[in-house]
Parts: sequence; C-alpha cells; structure tokens
Amino acid sequence: MHRLRAVLAALTLGAPFAASAADITRIASSFEDDDPFDLFIDVGFERTQTRAKIVREQLTFGGSDSAERPLAPGLWYKGVDARLNLGLAFGLYRDLEFSFKLPLVFQQNERWDVTSDGSASVVNTCVDASGTLLPECAGGSTVGVPLFGLPQESFRGGLGNLHFGLAYAFFKQEKDPSKPTWIVGLDYEAPTAKQRDPSVDTTDPDNRGNIGDRVHKYQIYTAFSRRIGVAEPYFRAHYTIPVRGPGIYSNCDQAATNPGNLGAPENCGTGPWTRKELGIKAPSQLGILFGLELVPFERPQKSQKFALDLRGIGNHVGKGRYYNELSSALRKLLTSEDYFQVGGMLGVTASAAESFTIRASGTFLYNTDHTLTAEDLGQDIDGNGSVDVETNPSELNPTFDWRYDLVSRRFRAVESTTFRFDLSATFSF
Repeated sequence: MHRLRAVLAALTLGAPFAASAADITRIASSFEDDDPFDLFIDVGFERTQTRAKIVREQLTFGGSDSAERPLAPGLWYKGVDARLNLGLAFGLYRDLEFSFKLPLVFQQNERWDVTSDGSASVVNTCVDASGTLLPECAGGSTVGVPLFGLPQESFRGGLGNLHFGLAYAFFKQEKDPSKPTWIVGLDYEAPTAKQRDPSVDTTDPDNRGNIGDRVHKYQIYTAFSRRIGVAEPYFRAHYTIPVRGPGIYSNCDQAATNPGNLGAPENCGTGPWTRKELGIKAPSQLGILFGLELVPFERPQKSQKFALDLRGIGNHVGKGRYYNELSSALRKLLTSEDYFQVGGMLGVTASAAESFTIRASGTFLYNTDHTLTAEDLGQDIDGNGSVDVETNPSELNPTFDWRYDLVSRRFRAVESTTFRFDLSATFSF
C-alpha cells in the first residue's frame, strides 16, 4: 500500500495548474527534481460551422477589374464539421514534450441553397467545360443548363489525419520568475485519412465519402506567456507548410472516367501537364493569436482555478487548388484565391481537482471575400511571352473550365463566417 501511494503521488505531480501557465504554453516535462513524469490526456468535442454567400461574376462591358463587374446573387453555403479529438502528451525530458492527436470526424456535411434574392439560374451555363456552345443555347437562348442541382447536400466522415508534435520550453516562468514562458514547437499532420475523391457522389447520408487530402503538413510555431497577478497575457505565431504525399487526388484522374468535367482532357499527361502538376496544391497558412487569461478565482493549495480567456486571431490562407466550398458540388479540385481570417475567441477554464480540468470556448472568424474558381488558363510552353490556346492548344491547362474559371463567369465567396465551439477535458498524471 505504501508503494502504491508513492507511485500515485509521483504520477500526479504534473498537474497543469501546478505549472501555473496559460493553456497556450502548457508543456509536459519529465525528470524534474520535483516532477518525475508529466502526462496529459485530452478529450474534446469540436463543432465548426462555416456559412458563406456564393455569388457569380457577370459579363460587363468596360473595365476589367473584378470590383467593376456586377455579382449575381446566388447561393447560401453551409458546412458543418463535428469531431471528437483524442490527444496525448507526455514529457520526454526536462521541458521537452511529445504529443499526438487523432480526430474522429462524425460528420463533414455541406449544403447549397438558393438565396432569397437569387435564382437557381446562377449555376446555369451555355457552354461546356471546353467552351463549346451548348445546343440548349442555340438560337440566342441564355437559359442554359445547370452545373448542379439545387438544393444539394454532401455527406462525409471518418478517421482524420494523425498529428504528432514536439515542443520545447526555452524558459518557464515557474522556474525563473524573471522570464516569461517561451515555447517553440513542430506539429506534423500525417496523411493517414482515406483519400477524398471529389468526383464521387456523396449525396447519400448512409454512404459517406472520405475526408483525406493526402497532404503532409508541417506547422512550426512559437508561443509566449507571462503571469502578472491575476492576468496572463500570451502570444502565438505559426506557419504551416504543405507537402504533397503519395496517393494525392488529381483532376486528371477524371480524364478517362468523366472527361466532360475538364476543359482539355486530351492535354492530361502531355508536356508540363503531369498528374502531379494538376493535383492538389494545399495552401500555406500563416497565423497569429494574442490574448489574455484572467484568473478571478484560484486556490493553488487545492489545485482549484477558474479562468476567462479572451483571444484575438488573424490568419492568412494562401492561394491553392484544393477542396473548397464548391468542390463537392462541381466534383473536382478548385483553385481558390488567398484570403484572410480575422476574429476572436472567448473561453472559460475550470479545475476543481489536481488531475482534472475542463474547458469550453467559442470562436468567431470572418473570412474575407475570395474567388473559388480561379484556375490559370495555361502555361507559355513555346516561350513567345503569352499563353495562346488557339494557336497552341497544348498550352491550355487541362483542368481550366470555361464554364466558371473564365473571368466574368467565376464564383466568389462573400459574407463568409466561421463559428467553432469546443468542449474539452484534460486528465493530468
């Protein structure tokens, strides 16, 4: 019994509030003189909802700037992602942490509806993917045929990508009160989820599609925090580098099965138009967040604490060809322009015991307007200084679609917002 008490005492020395650090700079440490081992088990539910108004450029005479082109009222987009995040972090050595996380995605659902001031005709077209006039528009008719039906829904889910992380604390305020807590880390997201094929029909909720993008993602980050009385300000900056892995999806995979969804399927596999060139190009991401944790109630001797967390967030999402708000409807990877996310978070953290902490938060982000169908026309292969697809058809990008990638036909996301709710619990040993 005496040995059992000794083991239990050793395992509970690494409680997070004993470390007295903001959640953003929490780190597991082992082999300390008074802390032989730290282990954190995190279980959290996360629900993210994105809403956007999708509008379409209209042909106009005079002026080529997108701000001068009228936008036709179009669609409401709603995307919901609900998942359970399971995480584990433990100390490898003094102030050196290893962690991994596995998300279980219950649903990754999307829906498109006509806006009250719009019409389903906003998705109509009078040309096919190659730019050829459709028979339905012969004789001057502009009714055309729809690109996809409305309303429409898509259903996906499954195991997400595994995350592995390493973090090191150069300084910790609890060890040296004259210095802030400073952490640097690397988070690696492995492409373990099954490949998402946008050409597959996912309108049946009983037959959900896959969610994997098959892209390695490396996120480097640094974070600071410093406790000053009842307040603990903090800052974090991160940069995500995507690297395509094996088994990525390429739009040219449809060249044989669904050539009508490509502008020039005959160019697939010729010249620069390799499968890799026309595959997914996940965007790089740069983000910062800063905030303040306020602790109106704390009893360190009993490991009891209640804290409020106020946070500002800013992210830049680069241009890329990936799964965006219209990919499931148009059944292909689409090229999106870069955009910014700005917003904030309000959270609360409570601990009533040494080994258990619960946290709830709500995050709101505004996504700046950006084009959803912005595929490049082609490449200057013959070196004459321009892309001329009429005299040299091999310069035409096979995945360029004349129905919606051409200026004056493109789709844009406006009034886009994201709301995320998180509820998590941490068990400390």
